[in-house]
Amino acid sequence: MSIDDSIDDRPTLAAPDDDPYLWLEDIEGDRALAFVAAQNQRTLAAFGDAGFERDRDALAAIFDRPDNIPFVSRRGGLLYNQWKDAVHPRGLWRRTTLDEFRTAQPRWEVLLDIDRLATDEGEDWALNWVSSLPPKHERAMLSLSRGGSDAVVLREFDLTAKRFVDGGFALAEAKGSVDWLDCDTLLLSSAFGEGMATPSGYARTVRLWRRGEPVAAAKQIFAAENGQSVWVRAGVDRSVTPARVWFSEGLDFFNHQLWLGDASGAVTRLDVPSDSWVTPDGDWIAIKLRQPWTIDAVTHPADVVLGIRLSAFLAGSREFIRLFEPSARRALQGLSWAGGRLVLSILDELRPQFEVWTPSAEGWSSQPLPGLPTLATVNVWPLDSDELTGNGDLLASIQDPLTPPSLQLIENLGAPVVLKQAPRTFTADGHVVTRHEAVSVDGVKIPYTQTGPAEPTGDAPVHMNAYGGFGHTLLPAYNAALGKLWLERGGTLVEANIRGGGEFGTAWHDAGRYAGKRLAHDDFAAVAADLVRRGVTVPKRIAAQGGSNGGILITNMLVRYPERFGALFCTIPLIDMRRYTKLLAGASWIAEYGDPDKDEEWGWLQTYSAYHTAKPGQPYPPILIATTRRDDRVHPGHARKMTAKLQAMGYDTWFYEPAAGGHGYGTDNRERASFITLGTRFLARHVGLEMG
Repeated sequence: MSIDDSIDDRPTLAAPDDDPYLWLEDIEGDRALAFVAAQNQRTLAAFGDAGFERDRDALAAIFDRPDNIPFVSRRGGLLYNQWKDAVHPRGLWRRTTLDEFRTAQPRWEVLLDIDRLATDEGEDWALNWVSSLPPKHERAMLSLSRGGSDAVVLREFDLTAKRFVDGGFALAEAKGSVDWLDCDTLLLSSAFGEGMATPSGYARTVRLWRRGEPVAAAKQIFAAENGQSVWVRAGVDRSVTPARVWFSEGLDFFNHQLWLGDASGAVTRLDVPSDSWVTPDGDWIAIKLRQPWTIDAVTHPADVVLGIRLSAFLAGSREFIRLFEPSARRALQGLSWAGGRLVLSILDELRPQFEVWTPSAEGWSSQPLPGLPTLATVNVWPLDSDELTGNGDLLASIQDPLTPPSLQLIENLGAPVVLKQAPRTFTADGHVVTRHEAVSVDGVKIPYTQTGPAEPTGDAPVHMNAYGGFGHTLLPAYNAALGKLWLERGGTLVEANIRGGGEFGTAWHDAGRYAGKRLAHDDFAAVAADLVRRGVTVPKRIAAQGGSNGGILITNMLVRYPERFGALFCTIPLIDMRRYTKLLAGASWIAEYGDPDKDEEWGWLQTYSAYHTAKPGQPYPPILIATTRRDDRVHPGHARKMTAKLQAMGYDTWFYEPAAGGHGYGTDNRERASFITLGTRFLARHVGLEMG
């Protein structure tokens, strides 16, 4: 069967709901899979040559290096890690001591060989996450994913015997989470079961699941009140004795209602704005606002962090202490408790800062974390997975586009000490990292980071990337793949901080949200134009890549700014903004984009729904659209349908869909290497970067 045969009739879309390619939304349908197989064959025949195989193998070897950093978390005094390499592509779940981890070649105790498990059971298993029972962490619930999907199978694991528990807790595949109440009781937030899923496919209830009883008999102790809620969750807070339970109901992606309760269910609803972040520890809470909050005649502005005793708050006090004050380009990125201290991660003009606040009977005191650079990408997080067994130690990752990451330990708020250093995987001689600003269509300055040769040639092969959604901050990091396949071969990398992200707080996010999503795309196009204005390159040598929410971005570069790019790579994408709410988890993103079933909101959504705005006879650059069949978050139908439509219009459009990968590029290092190499070589060929 030819590619043309797999696309029936080739009509264009005459109206928003006139969709001749709906059949491609049938993920496992015979007709859809025939389309995918033919497309994959065509793409691999064109780009999967000997050069592809060489680069894929080189990249897989980098991902599999034995001296890569094994990132760890501490549970009950031991450090746990999931490790993948060429011998163990699915991974080993293992543990060691901190003293052993400090050595050059730590000795590890293997708890579970996931490759062996997959072989024994004939399943495409990946280990997603682990929930273990403090303080001893002798029992854990393991989540096993088929092909990297978000939906998981749950099984109880004995960490002493290093095997699954016969007759223990076990649950069939579904989206959700679990936490231990005690050794014989779980708090189950799962979509498994009739009527247990929200419209977005996540858990609608919390159930008290006791050992030995069927899950169908588990008592429901909390449920979503709003029929359109996205999810409900529950977590056990052991920072106090007796432990308490927090319940939350996600009203949309950014708003939730929070309750304090116990094993019987929710007891007290917290009187806080629904879009705030609330982080408790002991008798203290920190509240990060998203919007201004006026209470007792005092207005607290958006993005501040407020601190107060939880007991005082529940008793009616609103005498907050302001722990963080934002400014135009100074924004909080995250907050977490460690050892009874609150750690604030801040970006000030994109420079990292970290403050530690300690509450006491006398009030709150603060100090900066010492010894961390400001001209790098720095992340800081607690080493311990729970406050009950933790001591406040922190981990820090430090890197930049030309410096591989180091993993550093911060003990008792002292100077960081290097635990592990990632290897250099590409030659960076003659390259520099510089920061610039482009001016968008409305005059707003858009920062971007450029990494490449110190002396511009005027026609550099440029690889551009951005995200611009959900308040997610994109910072320049050491990219082993693009460093090897692009920088080392004379190319230039650019990362753009477009609106919709969280780099500068709520206002920056909101400016690129809803109807503003189109403006975020203008920002990216402005950066491309600025590279030309500055004499870095020319449009035909600019390649751009984006995934997920970035898939909307890339397809809008295709249909709105085709003259500014030489080639595009669109991965695991969201594209069809008319039907996105009806596909998998799509309904959970209405708060980011809008509701296409409301006329006013479809009015703006259709302006950046490239599936509907694409038209024949335009100078669209070549595009590769890639997804994965096991992506149960963003439906692969988006990528399939856009490919079919563009090919029917006669455009230079390519498609790739591996069977596994979930909402990512692969479940093992070789799969990731294949996905990345294919896309990178596609871009390189079309913008003239010599790949060999």
